[in-house]
Amino acid sequence: MASLGWCFGGGWSLEAAIESSVDASIIYYGRVNAPLERIQKINAPVLGHFATLDAFINEPMVKGFEDNMTKAGKDLTVHWYEADHAFANPTSARYDDKDAALSWERSMAFLKQHLGG
Repeated sequence: MASLGWCFGGGWSLEAAIESSVDASIIYYGRVNAPLERIQKINAPVLGHFATLDAFINEPMVKGFEDNMTKAGKDLTVHWYEADHAFANPTSARYDDKDAALSWERSMAFLKQHLGG
């Protein structure tokens, strides 16, 4: 079982990895500022998609998340896109079809790797 979410749901995908026994977690530009003691509870690989132009889910927040995941010895892959928040939301004015397609391709490969099939 995997968790996957965008924006607010991306933060909840991280919460699912912290609070339950998912086999994989995918975060699309969700809040990732959980403290180290919570990150240590994760037992699944995590994939994160983030946008360089995002003013809120920004590089310092993601860097802190990466640092905590490294300190906790957790499996994390992060991809950055030259895009803004909601780049994968086709109803958003900030939608970027190329980055949305690439992130989806990466997400499907991640799920196949960790869930099989």
